Amino acid sequence: MSSFNWKSFLRQWSRDWLEFKRNDPEGLPPEVIESGWLGYPGATEEQIAGAEIRLGTTLPPSYREFLKVSNGWRQTTPFIYQLWSTETIEWFAEKRQAWIDAFVQRYDDRRNSLRSQWATASVPDEEYLVYGTAQDCSKLRLEYLSTALEISDQGESAIYLLNPQVITEDGEWEAWFFCDWLPGADRYQSFREMMQTEYENFLELREL
Repeated sequence: MSSFNWKSFLRQWSRDWLEFKRNDPEGLPPEVIESGWLGYPGATEEQIAGAEIRLGTTLPPSYREFLKVSNGWRQTTPFIYQLWSTETIEWFAEKRQAWIDAFVQRYDDRRNSLRSQWATASVPDEEYLVYGTAQDCSKLRLEYLSTALEISDQGESAIYLLNPQVITEDGEWEAWFFCDWLPGADRYQSFREMMQTEYENFLELREL
């Protein structure tokens, strides 16, 4: 992922967001407006390694490169207000088990299925491993919620997750935009791919 320029990408996103908020800067710290930067100082290798030791895992490469440029991030879209730093990322189930339980119940109700079927009736690869416009976001493997990594705060009933159960050959974890108002989650093959799509979504939303 070294070929992707996170600093340039994030600086452009900062400029576009601040231009969007130019006439309504409420909630933006003065230092953000002055610097034109929605991010934070980059994480050190020691900070990233410390998070990996605490979580007992190795973070995916594009997410590690992002953290080196900005250790956390302020708002990406109107739905996500904050990306966590290395000190605050946590396993989803540690903070949000009640959310998981409620979502699984609603999902099962829609499917007219029993909760006990959740662990055994998983979505097959030919339906699950589909990305882009052909993806059906309702084809979700609910069992992955209990092992997902939470990397953002809960925004408008939405959150960013990384899924260590689906890993590409180059070490990228599947990334999720997970929210209550979707029948499942919008899934991407990497954190980088999710952030690029979220930036495009932001550009579309600001025109509405």
